[in-house]
Amino acid sequence: MSVFSNPAFDNHERVLFCRDEPSGLCAIIAIHSTALGPAAGGTRLWAYASDDDALYDVLRLSQGMSYKNAMAGLKFGGGKAVIMKTPDFDGSDALFERFGEFVDTLGGDYITAEDVGMSVEIMATIARRTRYVSGLPLQSGKAGGDPSPKTAYGIYCGIEAAAKARLGRDSLEGLRVAVQGVGHVGYYLCKLLHEAGASLVVSDIDETRVDRVCGELGADRVGSAQILAADADVLAPCALGAVLHEESIPGIKARIIAGGANNQLRSPEDGQRLADAGILYAPDYVINAGGIINVACEYFGDVDDEGVTDLLAQIGPRLADIFEEAQRTGEPTNVIADRRARKIIAAGA
Repeated sequence: MSVFSNPAFDNHERVLFCRDEPSGLCAIIAIHSTALGPAAGGTRLWAYASDDDALYDVLRLSQGMSYKNAMAGLKFGGGKAVIMKTPDFDGSDALFERFGEFVDTLGGDYITAEDVGMSVEIMATIARRTRYVSGLPLQSGKAGGDPSPKTAYGIYCGIEAAAKARLGRDSLEGLRVAVQGVGHVGYYLCKLLHEAGASLVVSDIDETRVDRVCGELGADRVGSAQILAADADVLAPCALGAVLHEESIPGIKARIIAGGANNQLRSPEDGQRLADAGILYAPDYVINAGGIINVACEYFGDVDDEGVTDLLAQIGPRLADIFEEAQRTGEPTNVIADRRARKIIAAGA
């Protein structure tokens, strides 16, 4: 497994391979940058097809966290971790405690939190062995807890900004939104959209999740293979990444793409493909920053829960400014966001 030649390697500061045979732990922690503060980013629990796939994912995700935290104005650098569901994985407390010990060896250079496959309860288990963890059970009035509702609210604010920029709409009432993935973030986003008067079409690899959203919110269902091409005004990818590419983009009917998944573009060139197709793309690490904003407020303890909501509301204007520059210059939105993020990180360094 080569790190330096990996296509996702971007001068990462540190990559830690974590293996503990007694507990079955097999994990990778990637620190992309600490220029703006300790590297922060969630831990993902996933069954990867290979070690190389896990390494590629954690390298790319950690770079995205550097950009996400920079654009959100946080005192965090970028990092990420993945725990691999290997054949001997049992999800025991001992495994997660051992992972916490590995996090602790980094001395605060990496702050972990909840991501795909994890939970508040698991984060509390990790916290038995390290204090460099956020996303812990919520205390009344304080920031913390499951970051998914915060991520969803930030995406909702971003969809409002995109609807204004591309459709000239001041309201989401009557819009049709296709949501790919209705787990934690996708489910909360669907609730917000339904309350705003939008209609929903949804898909998920877990049909019980689809049943819940259709039963509670009156959503229509389509198969996972059809959701990207659904007849909708807005497409919200809220599952895994790399769903927007040369093969999928020609079939997209939505005029806006604004969702919670990380690394939605398979390659940077796909941003240009979306622009050429007349589709307004909300850069994923800008629109889905709500969770890490909540994590930062919890970790530093300087903003309460009400203050977090105020910070999340700034995601809309932040995106509106990117949309305006894209309209004025003709550049793809992802190129504009990347340039701004790198400038902020360089200034911090």
